[in-house]
Parts: sequence; structure tokens; C-alpha cells
Amino acid sequence: MSESTNLDLIFARVKKASRTISSITEQRRSELLLTLADEITANSASLLEANSRDLSRMERENPLYDRLQLTPERLESIASDMRHVASLPSPLGEVIEEHILPNGLQLRRVRVPFGVIGVIYEARPNVTFDVFSLCFKSGNACVLKGGSDACHSNLAIISLIHKVLREHGINPDVTALLPATHEATAALLNAVGYVDVCIPRGGKKLINFVRDNARVPVIETGAGVVSTYFDAEGDVTMGTGIITNAKTRRVSVCNALDTLIIHSSRLIDLPALCSGLAEKNVELHADPRSFETLSGCYPAHLLLHADDDTYATEWMDYKMGIKTVDSIDEALDHIATFGSGHSESIITDNQHTADRFQSEVDAACVYVNAPTSFTDGAQFGLGAEIGISTQKLGPRGPMGLREITTYRYLINGTGQLRP
Repeated sequence: MSESTNLDLIFARVKKASRTISSITEQRRSELLLTLADEITANSASLLEANSRDLSRMERENPLYDRLQLTPERLESIASDMRHVASLPSPLGEVIEEHILPNGLQLRRVRVPFGVIGVIYEARPNVTFDVFSLCFKSGNACVLKGGSDACHSNLAIISLIHKVLREHGINPDVTALLPATHEATAALLNAVGYVDVCIPRGGKKLINFVRDNARVPVIETGAGVVSTYFDAEGDVTMGTGIITNAKTRRVSVCNALDTLIIHSSRLIDLPALCSGLAEKNVELHADPRSFETLSGCYPAHLLLHADDDTYATEWMDYKMGIKTVDSIDEALDHIATFGSGHSESIITDNQHTADRFQSEVDAACVYVNAPTSFTDGAQFGLGAEIGISTQKLGPRGPMGLREITTYRYLINGTGQLRP
């Protein structure tokens, strides 16, 4: 049997199974997720062993190594997030609006699952757990296409998920893991009639490829070219903590800081603002004015001149750009030019400036006096996230249970006829 034929059979089985999920009671779905969360902890040794096989094939210096790595603490965090998802109310059946038409017809708009959600992702095995928990709780089936870097981890995870599904008497076809091949990616993007929506999670190259080649609908989860603007009226102590946290908490994630924009009147404070970055050996790519300010105040081997690509780069590494501006208008123009619509932040004590920043910055998440590292489904109280959408049509920002549902109209009559 050819791979394409085998993939079509997988899609068909998932599509058929998807019709059964919404009929499973919310209590049963929650109980399964709680069981799976316990199984993650109980099977941590085997999950970590599979993950170590993936890690052994990647250099530690690779920025994706951190994304790929599972640890006992990260597994417990995944289990905790899954328990949170289990505790959340299901959006299924929610009546969004209801009214009686003049002719007596009762019209209701009710929340329902998409059906089958395809997700393509790179070296992040935690996504396998997150996507399954959110899809299952919201009544969706899912087809997963992980990267080859995480193939052993993903196989161990999907095996555990299928085991728990069988133990609860639920068809394991409600979720499927495709082979880590280019052919599987192409098949998923062309699975018209089987897959209702495809969501890419990864870098800009992956997202662009999915958008440009998919024949099924796509929800873009954008690459994060993320900036923080330190305003003329920003607090240095607060700013130092925010900048350090946003840049160095986890450099390989999409909410990590890529560019610090600083008002020229505050260049004198730039060495202090970057002090936490120096301790973490962050390489700075600075424009001429900020470079001059930092010369002699920042490790010379970590201070470089910015070039034409600096401010459009999602670093995913211990690297960051610095841009000097003379006004809030210049800061807003810079973000409009180079931002990806993901997350942006301002550090200021001026409420008018803060309000203007949040009003004019076109991004899914816009912060005042807080780091962009908070752009995360769990941090937003969603339990987990299936991705962070940067598009404007449909869901935007971290996507939890409600964001992966659609709706249908239910119309009840008493024999009315249309004239």
C-alpha cells in the first residue's frame, strides 16, 4: 500500500471518529483528560527516554534544543495544564444568541466543534499533548504532523494518548499522528473533505509554506517578531526586569523579545536596562546611537552593529536588536514596519502614551509595563493553547477551547411556510 493511500485511510478514520466526540458527555471527556494527566506523571521515565533519543540527534547549541527538551518539571507542567483544561467548562452547546423571528420561528446560534483540526508543528513535543487536550475537550478530532526532530517523543506521547482512550472505551481514531515526512505534510495540506482547518505552529518558513500550499482552510499562528518600547517616561528598575524576562526567560519561544526600542532621551539608562542581558550573554545588534552608548559598558564581544535584517529577525536565540527613536511616533512606525502582529509592549509611566500605544499598535497582544512572555494560553487562563493566531479573520491571540469552535444556526418552527 502506498503512503498516500495509507494517509487517506488515516484521514477517513479520523473524520468518521470526529462525528462521535460531541456526543461524549463533558464529564467523560474531562475524566479522560484527568486520567491522561496522571498517566503523564506515571510514565515520565518512558517519555523522557524517548525524548532523550531525539535530543541525542540535536546539538545543544541549536536554539530548537530548548523547545525539543522534556524534563520532569515540564512534564508535570503539561499535566497541570491538562488538568486545568479538564476543569474548564466546555464551549459546546453554548447559545451565542437566541430570538424569535416575526414569523414565529425560533432561531438559535449555538457553538459547535470545527470537526477535524490538522496541526503541523516542529520540535515541540508538548504540542502533541496540548493540541489533543484542547481538541478533545472542545469536541474536535485532530490530525498531528510533528517534525522529524521530535519523532520518538511524539510516538511515545501518541501511544500513551491512544492507550488512555481505549481504556475509556473511546475510539482512538479521534487523534492521529502522521509520519514525519514531507509527503505527510503535503497530504495534510490537501486533505479536502477530511480536514476542516489546518493550524501551523513553528517558524516563519513553516507558516509561509502552509499558507502558500494549503487547499484546506488555514489559521495562521504567526512568527513572533516582538518589540518592547522603553518610553521617555519609563521606569528603569521596572524596565530592566521586563526586558530581561522577555528576552531570556525562554529564548526559543515565539513571545521572546527580539527588539528593544528606546527613546533617545533615555539612552543614558541603556547600560542599566541591558545589565540583566549581559549576565545572560545576550548578543546585542545595536543601531549607531545605542552602540555608542553601550561601548565600554557592555561586553565588547557581545556588542555588534545592526544591519538591514536585524529588526525583521525572530532571533529564537540569545540575540536582540536595539533601535533608538526620538518620539512615540517613530516607535509606532518602527513596529508597524517590522512587527509580525504577535506581541508588543511599552514601558512608561505616562498613561496617555500607554493608551495611545495600545490603541495604535496592530498586534494580537499589546502590553503596558509587562513582558511579552505572558503571551501564552495557560497564562491567559485558557489551560493551554493550540497556537497564537496573528491573523484578524477568526480567532486572534492565544487560542483555547472557544477559539477552536464555530457555530451553527438551529431553527425550530411550528409549520411556518415561506410566502
